[in-house]
Amino acid sequence: MMGTNKLETAILGAGCFWCIETIFQKLNGVHTVKSGYSGGHIKNPAYREVCQGTTGHAEVAKIDFDPEMISFTELLEVFWKVHDPTTLNRQGGDVGTQYRSSIFFTTEKQKEMATSFMKKLDESGMYANPMVTEITNFEIFYPSEDYHTDYFNQHGDEGYCQLVIQPKVDKFKKIFEDKLKK
Repeated sequence: MMGTNKLETAILGAGCFWCIETIFQKLNGVHTVKSGYSGGHIKNPAYREVCQGTTGHAEVAKIDFDPEMISFTELLEVFWKVHDPTTLNRQGGDVGTQYRSSIFFTTEKQKEMATSFMKKLDESGMYANPMVTEITNFEIFYPSEDYHTDYFNQHGDEGYCQLVIQPKVDKFKKIFEDKLKK
């Protein structure tokens, strides 16, 4: 059940959007998650263009959430634990600017929260290398093609899903069991 507040939006990039979409779908307080593109200079990009790495867009998830049930800070906690924010333009075998660690803030409060949280994590020594997550003003979100929607839930038996996404989902469920939808 959702709270009574108006939904807020977070735009997060953590490598392949299939991974981040399926993880955030499972969080209590998250209303919808949509895969797409943000941060580039090409209007209405197609997946094949974004994959070439020349559009400037990152693969992202647009997450509509109820702040009465889950805070932006809690979303950031999940975000930073389910990918490697210290590798520039790559997540595992996915390489290119489209896979960069990125937060596209929609309010100044989100910018402050993300910047402060990232600084604390960097200073904590949690990661062996400095964090390279890009924190940028949100301008526009382009939804991905329909066949990307709910990809893991529709194609979970495929090789990429089993080798790359499933282990991330399993790790996420262990760490954030208390935040999962019932």
